[in-house]
Amino acid sequence: MLQTEKQYVQWQENETLHNAVWLSESNHMPPARIVLVDDTTTADDAYRLACEGTSLLWRGDFHNARQLLQALGRRIDRTNERSELRKMKKAANKPNAASVQGIPNLFHQQRQLQAQRSRILSRLLLELDANYVSQLRRAPDVSAACTAAFGPLDTAMDTSCVLSFRDLQGALGAAGWREKGVPIDSLGLSIFPHYGVFAPTRHEYVQLLLDAALPDTCDVAYDIGTGTGLLAIILAQRGVPQVIATDLNPRALACANENFTRLELTAVQLQKADLYPTDAPLANLIVCNPPWLPAKPSSSLEYAVYDAKSAMLRGVLQGAKQHLAEHGELWLIMSDLAEHLQLRTRDELLGLFADAGLSVKYRLDTQPKHGRSQDDSDPLHVARSAEVTSLWCLTLI
Repeated sequence: MLQTEKQYVQWQENETLHNAVWLSESNHMPPARIVLVDDTTTADDAYRLACEGTSLLWRGDFHNARQLLQALGRRIDRTNERSELRKMKKAANKPNAASVQGIPNLFHQQRQLQAQRSRILSRLLLELDANYVSQLRRAPDVSAACTAAFGPLDTAMDTSCVLSFRDLQGALGAAGWREKGVPIDSLGLSIFPHYGVFAPTRHEYVQLLLDAALPDTCDVAYDIGTGTGLLAIILAQRGVPQVIATDLNPRALACANENFTRLELTAVQLQKADLYPTDAPLANLIVCNPPWLPAKPSSSLEYAVYDAKSAMLRGVLQGAKQHLAEHGELWLIMSDLAEHLQLRTRDELLGLFADAGLSVKYRLDTQPKHGRSQDDSDPLHVARSAEVTSLWCLTLI
């Protein structure tokens, strides 16, 4: 559990005031109003209460809670389809200049609607005991998944916790990925992501790292913001004798360490660092796959997607001159989706390179293969279908 300070939630039940630890991975504050709901509560009543800001503590059958959550989602989607988003979606999917101008507004409005949807759905709550055991009828064993995702609770101090059903679903989904892994066919192996660490389900860029020629001298390489450790694993498999992988997220560090250990990669060192490692030799090669969209993340779960004011990208570029050896290279894995969404121009990106004293040696491109690039019902389909992922090979000027 990555909360810096423990928070509590209170509610009245059977004329008794109850207290429990509040868990929220979406940074939602403890609910101020809670009502008890069960199998007799209709989806319409639950939707009305949730839209009014009331949280719903479920006391019925576990599987019925999942069905209620799905019903709430359908009501939200129907409401959104009747909103301005539908008009904007139709306009954005018309290939003309006017529709292109509306794409940034569509992106921001879609994020706002997604945040609103998350807030409403997160108002359906469950109580678990201090060992993450549910007392609901037909409840599965979720203790291992919750412990892996949120960390153990203090059973000496706390008797129970309350969390949203959505956060529980996220923990269960992450446990499934962690157990079965994400196959990386081009490497002949699987990566095992942890909760809160971006799963490499989009790995078309793997081939770019396999195709790019290593520098003539490549004794030391850095993987900045390693996440699951995938890029460091590729470099080690390509024969780089010393790979230093860094990250600041404790979940990412634990995840990468597990993947390195599983593959017995003695060439890879893992270091907790904000971007660049300390007390390390200069690198012949630096690789980084930063968040691709320059927008503010709403929670720690979005840090791998959104990079507010391109802070990480700027930090990696500005630090390259200090950490690259002579004739060293920086490989930057970047999608141009931000350009198609008009969140950043190509000239602005090239300007960031130049400001850091870097020039483009070459670029390798690949087309997206994920399902959303083919989904014409996506409001951002025009931008996603035009997306290109690139490996930018940069050298010091």
